[in-house]
Amino acid sequence: MVTNVTNFSRSGLYDWMAQRVSAVVLAVYFLFLIGYLVAHPGLDFTVWHGLFSQNWMRIFSLLTLVALGVHAWVGMWTIATDYLTPMALGKWATSVRFLFEAACGIAMFAFFVWGVQILWGI
Repeated sequence: MVTNVTNFSRSGLYDWMAQRVSAVVLAVYFLFLIGYLVAHPGLDFTVWHGLFSQNWMRIFSLLTLVALGVHAWVGMWTIATDYLTPMALGKWATSVRFLFEAACGIAMFAFFVWGVQILWGI
């Protein structure tokens, strides 16, 4: 049985909902960017910079970064609990799973901070 010790969410239903909501946010952002690129065929740096200089776009991008982090965390946690099991790894399963989840968490946090720095020019 998989314990809920390293899972930051409350339950499987919560994980499922977080995964679906974050996927919708990511899809809307992606479709918006594709639509923007299609609507501006002569896109140059000035137009692109103008788009990302607006606060609503920065907030939308920040929401997307949060959604990406949530989506990635739930996905990687699911992979870890499904495949890094005692049957597959023996007595080292708990340690390997913890290290895998810690590495994923640190990477997601670093990418999030990097994204905030890029968006807000910090």
